[in-house]
Amino acid sequence: MTAGNKIIVGLSFVAVLAAVILSAANLYLGDLNQDEGWYLYAAGLVASGQWPYVDFAFTQGPVMPLVYSWFEPIIRIYGLAGGRMITAIIGLASAILAALLAARLAPLRLRAGAALATFILIGVNVYQSYFCTVVKTYSLTALLLMLGFLALAEGWTRRRTWLIISAGAFMVLATGTRTSAGAVLPIVFLYLLVARRSAPPMAWLHFGLGAALMTGLVFLPFLILAPESFLYCAMQYHTLRHSGGGLMALVYKVGFLSRLLQAYFVAFGIGIAVVCAKWALARFPAAMAAPAAMAAPTITDSSAGPAVVASPALMRILWLSVIAITLIHFLAPFPYDDYQVFVFPMLAIAIASAAVRLVGQRGVLWLTMGMLVVSLGAAGSSPLNQDWFIQGRDRIWWLVKDRSPLQKLRDTAALIRKATQPGDELLTQDPYLAVEANRKVPRGFEMGQFGYFPDLSDEQAAHLHVFNRAGFERLLRTTEAPIAALSGYALAIQSPSVTPLTPEDRALFTKIVTERYASVTNVPCFGQAYTTLTIYRKKDGRP
Repeated sequence: MTAGNKIIVGLSFVAVLAAVILSAANLYLGDLNQDEGWYLYAAGLVASGQWPYVDFAFTQGPVMPLVYSWFEPIIRIYGLAGGRMITAIIGLASAILAALLAARLAPLRLRAGAALATFILIGVNVYQSYFCTVVKTYSLTALLLMLGFLALAEGWTRRRTWLIISAGAFMVLATGTRTSAGAVLPIVFLYLLVARRSAPPMAWLHFGLGAALMTGLVFLPFLILAPESFLYCAMQYHTLRHSGGGLMALVYKVGFLSRLLQAYFVAFGIGIAVVCAKWALARFPAAMAAPAAMAAPTITDSSAGPAVVASPALMRILWLSVIAITLIHFLAPFPYDDYQVFVFPMLAIAIASAAVRLVGQRGVLWLTMGMLVVSLGAAGSSPLNQDWFIQGRDRIWWLVKDRSPLQKLRDTAALIRKATQPGDELLTQDPYLAVEANRKVPRGFEMGQFGYFPDLSDEQAAHLHVFNRAGFERLLRTTEAPIAALSGYALAIQSPSVTPLTPEDRALFTKIVTERYASVTNVPCFGQAYTTLTIYRKKDGRP
């Protein structure tokens, strides 16, 4: 093993260790997110024999609850921590696959550097680590996309039909996990069709066949069994949110871009540096030539394999996919920056590959060492690290958390388990509390605060498995749940616009709850956004 290879191995060990440490810290110390509850609760329902859209509301594709239902024993035993552990492992696996894809698309002598640079950008990033550890769709979507692109790269190079078919299938699975990932499908299909002379024979047809077969398996059953619910929840619901329009809509767009720059400033900085360096090399080639004295030990790569003829085509497809999905997210009524988390591995591959090609074999060690140092520094100074221990500020005083949000959730769930029996329902719009306490919520509460649609008719609400105004009031007046646990997210949001409840509705619902339930205790700074959770006991219930 050459000196250069030994250095790469050492840097890779540090990068992987840093990524694992960040995932572990985010698992235990990371703030709670409301979405975690209804993803895990949906997985539990699937494990018990129910189906999204058919038996309960679910506003993403069906793949994530189906996959996570395989891990129901872990989630049942370890609760939210178990779900986060599964998500973190999937997220780290997606980063490794992205590194392998970057290596596959690089020249032989630059493969190790391209893989390491890609993994550093993805794994040694606190923001990316957090959103690939909390239970959201991003880790699984990224994993499936990377599997699809790897299958496409190998199928293109080795002329293997089954790999091209698999690529289409994996990308449909990614779409069935996060709907906006579907933008990749037409891009790949059209590119293979246009480039059919250089692509494997009939690659466009084989890719389309794999996509069509998997589409039939993933989506067709729900279109047959619950067409109205599936089409509304998976598609129409996401178009009905309101951002306020006008200046407010512009503010959301600018905020989206600003937060993205903050989250991924190392990657964007390297990308900008690469563009500037290429421009300077083209303009002043002699002055920009790297001095030979600066050369680091070189890396050798003895791996055998076919020429990487798919590299330029796959790189174009990656760039087009990043642009298309980003544009979809940017145009959303509420363009949350974390939507980009599953897109970032594709961008990291493109940026890392461009940087490695620019510096060449002699400069790749300096590049990867510099990237690792900067990424470690950025991870150590991230504002998210402060959020592990601080829950806000009171004038000039920082408010330090007495427990991690996960531990507070566990402690609260333990209180609820003591006050209830295994078959009891828990009246809550915080599904992660129900998951942690291993209790069921009333039917229609599976999506927590997003289950109240006041303007739907009775028939529509029944089809969608949610509550309209009359149904919500009826539930509060008739529920036999012995315990109610209501945070600041409860009785607060109406869908699909995702706007606050009217003062009249909120006052009425609160009155009904307080008439039937007596307040037992408050849990301050609970869950997402650190609202107060009030635990109630049914007045005519058992002690």
